[in-house]
Amino acid sequence: MGVLAELEAGMAELSTPMRVYVAAGRFTEADPDLPELAARSRTLLATITADEAWRRFLHAYAPPSVPEICAALEPVETHEAAALLAQVAAVDLVWPSHRHLPVETAERGADQVVSALGPEASWWTNHDFECGAVNGLPPLFDSLLAGTDGEYFALTLQIADD
Repeated sequence: MGVLAELEAGMAELSTPMRVYVAAGRFTEADPDLPELAARSRTLLATITADEAWRRFLHAYAPPSVPEICAALEPVETHEAAALLAQVAAVDLVWPSHRHLPVETAERGADQVVSALGPEASWWTNHDFECGAVNGLPPLFDSLLAGTDGEYFALTLQIADD
């Protein structure tokens, strides 16, 4: 199985309707870095904005610019990426005792995604998992984890209303 197929399969396991949105792909730009990853994050935010389930909460919302998304992201250590990815996919932001996915499913998908991108991948998030603070991208509760190996990317975004 190729890298893209592995990413897509792992990301499919992490997705849940109306809560956890995912995207994976291959960059078309030469030497992609954080701005290109932020641009893909912006596209994912636009997808959520167009989702009928969220439109009533986001009716006047436009996703932040690429520089604003870059400013909201903090690096994540690669060895922490799988656990954080599983957490974004499985644990509800507002009600942590609620699970969107079984832990085993989230861990399996997260491990597959992190393995596909490899140990040299760069990971970014807008969420400080230790204190719970978030540099919000939409005007709702959200948590983004984005990774790239410089050729492929994976995005997971959980969104919640209060």
